[in-house]
Amino acid sequence: MKLSFSKTSLLNGINIVSKAVPAKTTMPILECILIDASGETIKLTANDMELGIETVVEGNILKRGNIAIEAKLFFEIIRRLPDSQVVIESDEQNNVSITCEKAAFQIAGKPGDEFSYLPMMEKDSHICVSQFTLKEIIRQTIFSIAAGEVNKLMTGELFEVYENELKVTSLDGHRISIRKVSLKESYSPQKVVVPGKTLIEISKILSGDTDKEVTIFFGSNHILFEFDNTIVISRLLEGEYFKVQQMLSGDYETKMTIHKKDFLDSIERAVLLHREGDKKPIILDLKDQVLKMTLTSMIGSMNEDILVNKAGKDIMIGFNPKFLIDALRVIDDENVDIYMVNSKAPCFIRDEQENYIYLILPVNFNRA
Repeated sequence: MKLSFSKTSLLNGINIVSKAVPAKTTMPILECILIDASGETIKLTANDMELGIETVVEGNILKRGNIAIEAKLFFEIIRRLPDSQVVIESDEQNNVSITCEKAAFQIAGKPGDEFSYLPMMEKDSHICVSQFTLKEIIRQTIFSIAAGEVNKLMTGELFEVYENELKVTSLDGHRISIRKVSLKESYSPQKVVVPGKTLIEISKILSGDTDKEVTIFFGSNHILFEFDNTIVISRLLEGEYFKVQQMLSGDYETKMTIHKKDFLDSIERAVLLHREGDKKPIILDLKDQVLKMTLTSMIGSMNEDILVNKAGKDIMIGFNPKFLIDALRVIDDENVDIYMVNSKAPCFIRDEQENYIYLILPVNFNRA
C-alpha cells in the first residue's frame, strides 16, 4: 500500500475516528486506526465494539491495500510533521514508513484483515436533521445523563420519533431534560436509547452547520449517523426506558417568570462560595413579586433579591445550584417560566410550547 495526503486532511481524519479508540482494551487491534485503500477511496476506521467511526479522507492512492496503525502513535507522529504532503507506505511484513519532507518514520503496523470492521446495518428506517439541530439537542440534554452505571439506561438518552417530531429525553435520578424539535417530513415511529458517550463524541465532530444534514438510521441493535463523508455507528442500550411522561404533571401552585440572565448570573455568583463536594442548597424564597436567593456555606453567605412576575402562592424551596445552572445555560429564551407545587415537589422550567422541559427535584434545607 502507498498513499499520499496533505497533513491537514489526514490529521483531521485521525481526529475524527480517534474518538472511537478505546482507552483500555484487552484486544491490541482495537487500539489501532485502520487505513483502508483497497477500493476507490481512502477510509480511516476506529472501533471499540460499542462505538465505531469511519471517515473518508482526501488523498492519492498510489498502491492499493490496508494497514492498521496504533492510534496514539499515529496521531502524535502526524501532528508533529511539517505542514506538507505525507506519504504512507506499507510492505507485506506490515512495516509502515511515514515520510514528510525530510522526516521519515519506520514503525510496525498490524494486518488490516485482523481489524474489526463496522457492523452492517439495514438503512430502511431513518430521519434527517440539520447538523446544527442535532448538535443543539445534544448540548441541551446531555448534562443530565448519569455518570455512573447504577442503571445503564440512565447513561443514555431516549430518542423518540413520532410523525414529524423528534423528542430527546435524559435523566439521572435528580432531574429530567426534554427537548422537542420539528422535522421537515413525517417518519415512521421510533423509540431507542442511545449511549451518552456516542452523543458526546458525535457533538464534537458535527460542524453545527444549519445547511448540512445528518441522516440517522435506526436498527434493532444499532443506530447509525451519516454526515460529511463520516459514519458513526453505535450499539443501542437495551431495556425499557423510564415512563417519564407520568412524572410530568401539569399541576402547579406557583408560576414564576424571571429574566434568565439575571437569574443565572445570581446563582453563579452564589456558587463562588461552594467548594468541591459541597452540598449546600441555594434557597429560593418567593414572596409577592420578589425572589430572595440565599446560599450559606462554610466559606460565607450570599443574599440577593430579584424582581419577578409571580402568579399563585408564595413558596420557599431549595435546589442544588448546579442543576439550575445546567438547565439555564442551555435555554436561549430571554425570560423563563418556572412552575412549582410545594417545597418537596419537583419544579419545571418549560416554555409554552413545551419545546423544552427541565424537571429538577428540590433538596431539603433548614428553614431556620
